[in-house]
Amino acid sequence: MTTTPEDVLIVHGGWSGHEPEQTAHHAAALLRARGLTVTVANDLAVFADVERLRRLRLIVPVWTMGTIDNALVKNVSAAVREGVGLAGWHGGMCDAFRQDVEWQFMTGGQWVAHPGNILTYGVDIHDRCHLITEGVADFSITTEQYYLHVDPAVNVLATTVFSGEHGGMDWIRGVRMPVAWTKPWGKGRVFYTALGHTVPALQQPDSQRLLDRGMAWAARLL
Repeated sequence: MTTTPEDVLIVHGGWSGHEPEQTAHHAAALLRARGLTVTVANDLAVFADVERLRRLRLIVPVWTMGTIDNALVKNVSAAVREGVGLAGWHGGMCDAFRQDVEWQFMTGGQWVAHPGNILTYGVDIHDRCHLITEGVADFSITTEQYYLHVDPAVNVLATTVFSGEHGGMDWIRGVRMPVAWTKPWGKGRVFYTALGHTVPALQQPDSQRLLDRGMAWAARLL
């Protein structure tokens, strides 16, 4: 594999409760183990250089509950449309910029709730033929169970079912929610996993395998 001087740009910030810096460096280690050159930044201003973005293999946003100038979103969107990958997890990608609908359109979903907060629940692999889910069986994990508004055009990789025992929200009992998906954005590949509230949730072996293979797929290594 031939790498460029900079293959991956990870940008972290926003709400500190999601451990943006720590989870960003965890993802960076996975990508470096695949031979990629990774830059980790903590300022959204790096999205101002669209030519830099276009030279990348992959962009990884790790920025929960922030605000962003739409011009920067348009730069990321343009780079992904032209073939750069986009991958992320939990609130760092699908609760990043709540006011920016173009970001939500590109990423495929938006967080709206995590009823019950931290709990143990099952993750069911839905698409067992995808390169990302190869070798991943159904598993249980202890973390936030995300309730999301999801683009119906995504390719669902994994799902979870809400038990209804979520602080009395019995009306969501039986709801099957996507946990991980892919989608195209122009020529670019987009991957998302709702797992990863903090580093331990990303380090759970099956969760980490999904993230590792999802990022590699978005970067066209799979």
